[in-house]
Amino acid sequence: MGDAFIRHIELLGYEKRFFPSQHYVYMFLVKWNDLSEKVVYRRFTEIYEFHKALKEMFPIESGDINIENRIIPHLPAPKWFDGQRSTENRQGTLAEYCYTLVNLPHKISRCLHVVNFFKVRHDDMNPVTDSQIKKPEVFLLTKDSKKNPTDITGPIVLQTYRAIADYEKSSTSEMALKAGDMVDVVEKSENGWWFCQLKNKRGWVPAAYLEPMDGPDESEEQEPNYAGEAYVVQKSYTAVEEDELTLKEGDTIEVIHKLLDGWWVIRKDETTGYYPSMYLQKAGEVNTSVKSELRNRGAPPRRSTIRNVKSIHKQGRKQISQETYRRNSKKYIQNQRKMRGNSQNKANAIIEKNEPEDNKPKAQPAVPPRPSKDLILNRCTESTWRKIL
Repeated sequence: MGDAFIRHIELLGYEKRFFPSQHYVYMFLVKWNDLSEKVVYRRFTEIYEFHKALKEMFPIESGDINIENRIIPHLPAPKWFDGQRSTENRQGTLAEYCYTLVNLPHKISRCLHVVNFFKVRHDDMNPVTDSQIKKPEVFLLTKDSKKNPTDITGPIVLQTYRAIADYEKSSTSEMALKAGDMVDVVEKSENGWWFCQLKNKRGWVPAAYLEPMDGPDESEEQEPNYAGEAYVVQKSYTAVEEDELTLKEGDTIEVIHKLLDGWWVIRKDETTGYYPSMYLQKAGEVNTSVKSELRNRGAPPRRSTIRNVKSIHKQGRKQISQETYRRNSKKYIQNQRKMRGNSQNKANAIIEKNEPEDNKPKAQPAVPPRPSKDLILNRCTESTWRKIL
């Protein structure tokens, strides 16, 4: 394998920390060429020192010799006192800086100075904390505000979930769990992998292994939509369980229920079943490199396949059976066909009613019956009845 390099840097938000004294750190999701994803934390003073050193390494590209040759983005110096307001307001500039940085020529974007700065450090995985001091406050960029990074949320009180079974991680970007572990969820991805933190550890965890504290069911779970949304299969999958579907890349399907564990209920023709959401893409959307990288990861496990589940809730989760999905889906399709048929009949009736009289076909006159021989002899002239004798 070649040298490591960064494919993408995304600003997630920032943390307000209180140990050893109050300060702010930015949160970055760094995606590497080996498809691993790491979250790192950096103070702005560190970022600015990194920026100054980068400019010294590349004086031409930084515009120090000729301003017209500048391609390294500008980064304003930190203020004498960096408070929360300046930390918030700087996010738009910082997000744009990171985007431009990774898209610079490879001699800059893949140089050791850049790679080493964004590598995971010990304090990223195990931040120095004091249990007697207030927990850090997390300020996350919302999905919409990532297009306009100056708008941010809260402070955010992270949702706490409980692990229902042991989970062994399969990659360095994941986090192992023991049944009963209490984790804070930083990000809920619709592909079924959630980014969580447990004490001083952070990593991706399958949503199926987590349960909310206030009840067995997810309040955020959507209701089924039997009208369906059109999606295109981006990666083939062969069914393992009986209620799953086998599909090939390029197949068009309809999603009828989006579930938080990343396994969606879909409809292919009139057949329904489960399919990994991370292998689907909404019809009409552009296939980005980031989405392609995600699909190279394995699909998260399903809750129904987890063994030795230990829940704190007496009641189980509410589940819709495949028979219910199939029956309601079939009923919806039949109603749609019936409605289309009625609409077509009404349309034909309106067309026929409005059609001009001149365009309607003329009725053919009825052919009279042939007269009998007696009738001809009694009523016709001599020249006529002589012809039939």
